[in-house]
Amino acid sequence: MKRLESDMKNNVAAALEEDIGSGDVTSELVPGDCIGKAVITAKEKAVVCGADWVNEVFCQIDPEVKVVWYVTDGDHVDVGQELCHISGNAKSILTGERTALNYLQTLSGTATRSHFFSKLIEGTASKLLDTRKTLPGLRLAQKYAVYCGGCYSHRMGLYDAFLIKENHISACGGIAKAIEQAKRLVPARPIEVEVEDLKEFQQALEARPDIIMLDNFSVENIRTAVKLAARGVALEASGGVTETTLIDIARTGVDYISLGTLTKDLKAIDLSMRLSM
Repeated sequence: MKRLESDMKNNVAAALEEDIGSGDVTSELVPGDCIGKAVITAKEKAVVCGADWVNEVFCQIDPEVKVVWYVTDGDHVDVGQELCHISGNAKSILTGERTALNYLQTLSGTATRSHFFSKLIEGTASKLLDTRKTLPGLRLAQKYAVYCGGCYSHRMGLYDAFLIKENHISACGGIAKAIEQAKRLVPARPIEVEVEDLKEFQQALEARPDIIMLDNFSVENIRTAVKLAARGVALEASGGVTETTLIDIARTGVDYISLGTLTKDLKAIDLSMRLSM
């Protein structure tokens, strides 16, 4: 959580620098002592995410601006529902408007898409995982949004788990050798290996990693792998997963299904901010 907070502060600072630059010239048209009140409203159904990012935007611009929320992250909202009220210096509110909405729309879009997919496999034992296919600079933020939408996080980055793929296997001289070397290199790190067919799956199974990723397996082959593993190792299905195939994959009994679409194919939620003075 501390890392998320630090990451958020740095992200917001960079976003404000990107937007404001040498100064918000348009807001200079507004008298400096003008006090305003704004409301952010949902223009479509959504799962809300990003309240802290909105708070941080206005805190960095002007700590005197107050934001009062009527929803919390993870809440489901309807069209026309008011999410928060913002009050304070009108110039400050206008300067922060776009950056605040960018975060709220993007993270709510991620949470909403994650919720949509999580509902598709409701009642199965499979868990949906995100991937590293996140928007640059928003890795932690989007993974938080995925959680708010009812899904789960895969490894955070390249540093917190081994994910041994085809090129790693080739460089190490085989699946068993790659897994053995990983266990020796950093024993405490989880080890996952990607396999492309049932022959490679059997090799990985014998080498005992923590997770085996079934890359672009057919539903039939996923079902076979689940039977062979017999709960001895966790299995993750990945690659080519769509809305159409997701439920059939989940019904195989596979432990995890990873979906890059949770974070990379999002649609920003339509929100509006109206200011009165």
